[in-house]
Amino acid sequence: MSTDLGTGGSAEARELVHFVTQQTRFALVTNILQHPQQLPSMYELEQLNPSVSDATVYKHIQKLIDAGIVNEVALSDDRRRQGYPWKFYGLTDEGRAFLEAHNLLEAEETLQRIYETISDKPDKMVKYENAPRPDDR
Repeated sequence: MSTDLGTGGSAEARELVHFVTQQTRFALVTNILQHPQQLPSMYELEQLNPSVSDATVYKHIQKLIDAGIVNEVALSDDRRRQGYPWKFYGLTDEGRAFLEAHNLLEAEETLQRIYETISDKPDKMVKYENAPRPDDR
C-alpha cells in the first residue's frame, strides 16, 4: 500500500478508501476518533472490539500504520509509569486530511458523544484512558 495519501479521485485514492473502510480497520479508525484524547492504547482498542481477536486488532493497526493513516506514539522514558500504557495510536496529519477529503470524518463529534456514554468499561480501561499521553504526535 502506498503511503502517498493523495486526496483526489485517483484509482489509488479509491483503493485507499476501500482499504480504510474495511470493517475492522474502519472500526479502529472510529475508535481513535471517539477516544477522549484520540490516542487510545492497544488495550483500549482491544476492549472496544471484543468480537475481534487481539492479534487481529494488532494486525489491522499495523496495516493502518503502514498505509500512513495511523501512527504509533510513545511516552518519553521519563513520563512512563509502571502499570500504565506508554504506546498509543492516533491519526497522522495526512491520514486525517485523507479521511476528511473523503467525507469519512463527518460523524467525529457524534462518535465522541457515543463514547462518553459507555458506562460498563472495565476498571483497567478507565485507568488506561486516564493515563498520560504524549504531548506531540
